[in-house]
Amino acid sequence: MKNTILIVDDEPNVLAALQRTLFDEPYAVRTASSGEDALEILANCKTKLVISDERMPGMDGAEFLSIVKERYPETVRIMLTGYASLDAAMKAVNSGEVYRFFVKPWNDLELTMAIKSAIEKFDLETENRRLLGLIRNQAVELKVMERRHAGITRLEKDKCGNLLIPDFSDEEKAEILAECEMEYK
Repeated sequence: MKNTILIVDDEPNVLAALQRTLFDEPYAVRTASSGEDALEILANCKTKLVISDERMPGMDGAEFLSIVKERYPETVRIMLTGYASLDAAMKAVNSGEVYRFFVKPWNDLELTMAIKSAIEKFDLETENRRLLGLIRNQAVELKVMERRHAGITRLEKDKCGNLLIPDFSDEEKAEILAECEMEYK
């Protein structure tokens, strides 16, 4: 999946400034001038990170990020605001589970580092979900094998801590190997 970022702000100069900041970075940057437009983009484009302004006409940033959290929970969310009110920050963090909150004008280096960190967070969480799914599948496979070959998953050790492998007939070994090969073809 590409490192796609969606920037949402009703001010064209802010969108242009953020695009300039990220010009040399390895991101596919998409922009929207409203929450409604951004939701259309999100419906059609896998996005790792959304950066949204807080105050926009129509749907405000907190409401927009709350919808993003509900529909695309894996997408990381950052909020920008020109009005550093504690209420806005609390609302954004509580309703949209915002990863970071920046005040305009932002520090380019800090924002770039936060974006890099957000993309890494997305990638790590995606890999964790993949690995968890793999573990769950393997647990099911082990249960099936245990039902077919009672005792196969039971581990016993000798006095030195070496694993003792129960004796299986050549037929049973061939059957287990054939089963494993079929699973991974």
